[in-house]
Amino acid sequence: MSNSTPERIKVTVYDNEARLSTGEAKSIADYRGKVLLIVNVASNCGFTPQYQALQSLYERYNPRGLEILAFPCDQFAHQEPGSDAEIRSFCETNYGVTFPLFAKIDVNGARTHPLFAFLKSQKGGLLGSAIKWNFTKFLVNRQGDVVGRFPPTTAPDSLSGQIEAELARQMRERSAGSPLSSAATSQIVPVSVDCPSDRPITDPRYSARTPGSSV
Repeated sequence: MSNSTPERIKVTVYDNEARLSTGEAKSIADYRGKVLLIVNVASNCGFTPQYQALQSLYERYNPRGLEILAFPCDQFAHQEPGSDAEIRSFCETNYGVTFPLFAKIDVNGARTHPLFAFLKSQKGGLLGSAIKWNFTKFLVNRQGDVVGRFPPTTAPDSLSGQIEAELARQMRERSAGSPLSSAATSQIVPVSVDCPSDRPITDPRYSARTPGSSV
């Protein structure tokens, strides 16, 4: 059962709240000042092995300020049918997941969770704002700006450069004690904000059960 409710789009990412898979309410504001990678996930998808790469990113960058927030969703070919407890057990047992795992939500339609309504309002996909499949990824900087949206076919480890850039950018701002100068800003490579496609295609690294239907 989804824990999402119809609601207006929030003004900032930090105005949102969601339930963890253990049932506790969690405010996204608790992650203020962190770089966030927010992903809609599923346990029976061809892209499910991306959990392993996400965990590797988390172990590498969490000490520097990265948080990965995973939101199970059963809207795509019924590939997340389990309960929150079953999903949590699956992730921990098979992939050693230690990053925050939230309760199941909807990411499209009338019951879209407000967090994903906000994310989609900030970064649309190639063919509109709707999430096209499991493992769509949103990158949020330390100020709460949505700076990137990436399709399921984007391997998590390929995002290391963008994550490094966001972590390093904030470090430079803090070390200067003031906002970046125009010269420093000009040297920062912008993060890609649009994705080529959210359509699931076979990737040799994640080909266990790649969906064959059109999305």
